[in-house]
Amino acid sequence: MKLSRKNGLRASAIGALVVSGALVLSACGSDNNTETPAKEGGASQTSAAASDIACEGAKGKLLAAGSSAQRNAMDLWVKNFQAACEGVEINYQGIGSGGGITKFNQGQVAFAGSDSALKEEEVAESQKICKTGKGVNLPMVGGPIAIGYKLDGVDNLVLDASTIAKIFDNKITKWNDPAIAKLNPGAKLPDSTIQAFHRSDESGTTQNLGKYLSTAAAADWKHDPKAKSWPAQGGQAANGSSGVATAVKDTEGSISYFELSYASANKISTVSINTGAAAPVAATSENASKAIAAAKIKGTGNDVALSLDYATKAEGAYPIVLVTYEIACDKGNKPETLPTLKAFLNYTVSEEGQKVLAEAGYAPLPAEIAAKVRAIVPTLS
Repeated sequence: MKLSRKNGLRASAIGALVVSGALVLSACGSDNNTETPAKEGGASQTSAAASDIACEGAKGKLLAAGSSAQRNAMDLWVKNFQAACEGVEINYQGIGSGGGITKFNQGQVAFAGSDSALKEEEVAESQKICKTGKGVNLPMVGGPIAIGYKLDGVDNLVLDASTIAKIFDNKITKWNDPAIAKLNPGAKLPDSTIQAFHRSDESGTTQNLGKYLSTAAAADWKHDPKAKSWPAQGGQAANGSSGVATAVKDTEGSISYFELSYASANKISTVSINTGAAAPVAATSENASKAIAAAKIKGTGNDVALSLDYATKAEGAYPIVLVTYEIACDKGNKPETLPTLKAFLNYTVSEEGQKVLAEAGYAPLPAEIAAKVRAIVPTLS
């Protein structure tokens, strides 16, 4: 099927996103490269044979930085690529989406990882570094953002976009608030203060949550949907997904947002979302894939930025999702790093590279999107 910006991705194309178990997406904004929420399906697993990788002139050192949501996948990709390509060193720093884009637009790294597509002003800034071109978004993997909580006696909590917005905007401050009680009939909700935590660092996870709330609860979330830094007043801050997850794990009456793997690793209960469908939708990789199935390609030319349907009411579709991208210059890359950049990204988006994602517990790209990215990477110049 020919890809079109006006057409949603077919459910069949998204089939590759459905993987068993929790999607192992780690923190989107931590600068702690040792932070690993779950080792099952992590970077220690066996991956593709090095002999399957085409080095294609790769040499020397390649620096990259950004989202640590893809860090475990990067660990595998880098290990395999370096084993196949003698003398090549790839250094990916998981410092967060905002930090990665900043480094990219300052010319400090060959590519950046980001859990959200470049903003218009970031694309404009990239033209200073990409000289004859601009930064483009190349998607690599997707998955759900969980709303995790700790509330003794409440094992199955249901919220909708409006209540989530009001909780994180400090407008609902008690667990037995009528809005929460209405969504959870029969639940023993305590008359205690909600301890809401948010990210202290710039984060694509924060931005994707903001996009969801701005779309699905526009009347209750008036903040900038493009903000990577937490935009609301009140609440408590912690660094990285591991930081907010630990805060929730250790604090009774708490709530926050993080990649699903952190909930699984820390045995944190997650909210089911009332989207207006027949039944509330749980945070699972399979349910997230149903929402991503409605994505549209909004990028043009060599840019494959996706527009996600955060307001979906499709049965079983979990609406709070993210897609992680690699950000690179379409033209104007540094000649000394270009061969290694192309060879490495050719591998990560290849069938073998995507197979590594599935083996590691990530969700590989849908076949059609992977094919489009595979066609673009060799044209980088």
